[in-house]
Amino acid sequence: MLRKTLLSVAAVSTVAGFAFGASAAEMVDGPKVKWNLSVWGKSRAFTAGIETLRDVAAERTGGKFKIKIHYGGALSKSRENLDGIKLGAFQMAMFCSPYHPAKNPTLTGLDLPFLPFPNLKVQAAVHDAYYQHPAVVKDLARWDAYLLMSSLLPQYEFTGVGKPPLTLADWNGKRVRALGGIGKAMKKLGAVPTTVTASETYTALERGTVEAASFPFTYAHVSYKLTDVGKWYTANLSPGAVNCPVVVNVPAWKALPQQYRDLLTAAKAPAYEALISSYENADAKNLPMMKEKGLQAITYSDADLAAFRKAGAKPVWDDWLAEMKEKGLPGQELLDLIMATAKKASM
Repeated sequence: MLRKTLLSVAAVSTVAGFAFGASAAEMVDGPKVKWNLSVWGKSRAFTAGIETLRDVAAERTGGKFKIKIHYGGALSKSRENLDGIKLGAFQMAMFCSPYHPAKNPTLTGLDLPFLPFPNLKVQAAVHDAYYQHPAVVKDLARWDAYLLMSSLLPQYEFTGVGKPPLTLADWNGKRVRALGGIGKAMKKLGAVPTTVTASETYTALERGTVEAASFPFTYAHVSYKLTDVGKWYTANLSPGAVNCPVVVNVPAWKALPQQYRDLLTAAKAPAYEALISSYENADAKNLPMMKEKGLQAITYSDADLAAFRKAGAKPVWDDWLAEMKEKGLPGQELLDLIMATAKKASM
């Protein structure tokens, strides 16, 4: 699978402007290095990127550069991965910025609803450019965290129990698991958003703590077994996606031989390709399965979707801009970067 990915990437221009060309087959010499990577949950589409980084690092160095992925929150809880990076408890980790917005306020710009990402390749270009903005770099430096790459989560949809929300008005009063900007957009519809980690969502939905939960569609709905308890799902609400980056401990990054740093940077291209492929494969498998389970698919009219965007896009962006200004952060500059990069990448 890895070799197939490397060959496909070598033949074409890759996402986010990276080229992993003919030199992909060359070996990289260096010392023996072992890193630990903390992530929650099991191996799934979401982890295809870090698994590709791991495989490329091992294969291209003849096993000298090993990255061990610790699944299931074995090293740290999902909300504490950034703290673990700061402490140097492990060299790499994944986290989602809405889990602790106060820790990473600049990153919350990528959690805004209805950002102009027509596909995951555009999203990759935007995330990579955003991660390099000086204000973002400075923000994450407080945690000794270097932003390596994004997990490129697809658009979110809801799986729920109880009365299905056939119209936008039906969301009024519903308790929903919705993070970041998606939660703020849903609040505009009268829903009551709450921040529940991915690992806790199944229990929250099963016990009725929330009536609906948003996750990347479709892989996460199945990975976290929401489809085992849910009775319906939204098929085209598409309010946005959450930003979940892969970070590296800065001292560990600086101590890494330059050739290994270059290798990880180049490996982002096949890692992004692997993520996109994994999400597409999950959809092809999961949608028929959800239909077989008898889950009701809810599709909203163009008029409903336009009304949702009118209520949940710019008003939420404006609120975020005001919040960033209050914190002394360049919110408008960051939002402009998102728009300009998305436009350029979509051409």
